[in-house]
Parts: sequence; C-alpha cells; structure tokens
Amino acid sequence: MMKIYTRTGDKGTTSLIYGKRVQKTDPLVEAYGTCDEANSAIGIGVSHLHGEHFEEKDELLKIFRQIQTILFHVGAELATPQGKEVKWTLEPKEIRQLEEWIDKYDARLPELHNFILPGGHPSAAGLHFSRTVVRRAERAAIALGNHVNPDVIAYLNRLSDFLFVAARFVNMKLGGKEDILHS
Repeated sequence: MMKIYTRTGDKGTTSLIYGKRVQKTDPLVEAYGTCDEANSAIGIGVSHLHGEHFEEKDELLKIFRQIQTILFHVGAELATPQGKEVKWTLEPKEIRQLEEWIDKYDARLPELHNFILPGGHPSAAGLHFSRTVVRRAERAAIALGNHVNPDVIAYLNRLSDFLFVAARFVNMKLGGKEDILHS
C-alpha cells in the first residue's frame, strides 16, 4: 500500500511534474495550487446540488465533472517545468465548449442591469466563491509569463464567466435570491 505522506516536503519544497524540486512558494506552485483550490471550491458548490431536483441538474453535474477534470489537467500543465513536454495540453475546443454553455444558460436568465452580491442558494454561493478562486488562478497563471499556454489563460477566464452564469442559473432554479447591489 502506498503511503499518503512522503516527508519530502517537510523542508518547504515540492516536486513538479518530471520530479524537479522547487520551493512551495514558487509561482508555479501558486498557479497549480490555486487551480486545485478552485477545483475543490467547485466541488463544494456542486455538493450542494445533491438532494435538489430540477430538470437540468444531471446535465449541470455532467458539465461540472468535465470542468473539474479539465481543471485538474490545467493544473498539471502549469506544474510542468518550462522546456518539458506537457503530457496533456488544453485545446481551444474546451474554451469554445465553455462559451457554448455560457450562451445556453445565460439566454435563460433574466437580464442583469445591476451588479449582484454573491450568495443565494448554498450551491450558487459555492459557485460564486469558485469563480473568485478561478480568477485568482488566472492571475497566478498570467504572472508566470509568456511560456504559459495562452489557452490556459483563456480557459480560466471563460471558466470564471461560466461559474457566474451557472451560479445565477442555480439560484433561479432553486429559488435562491439574487441580492442586487444598490449604490
């Protein structure tokens, strides 16, 4: 049986893909770690859908499973040292898929005329939180510089947009209140 702990990180370093050791404060670790955090945050939002019932629930759960899988691979791509072969590369079709989902669900929502405060149904609140973590992951990936696959940046950007729309959609379907920001 493989042990969970290795003790190799006890002095503040961790391994990237291909085994290169770096400080846990390295910007690469920040970028892929934030993708991992975003993935977990999405999992929290999705977990609140279990036990709920609405027509599109199974479709949304399937979409989120696909997103979480891709986000795991995005993290792996960010954890690959510069100059090494990336074992799985994000492709523009994944970005286009997010755009199709954004358009599909946004078309069914009431038009926004004001900013809204994150919240509502616990699932929607979790998805709003996920959106902010994805934005942080996007900033961390951008900070790595030009060697980052530009499709990774675009995917993270579009993913945060999808999470916003998905949170609003879940609120609409499950009666979560959208709290409009009044100036």
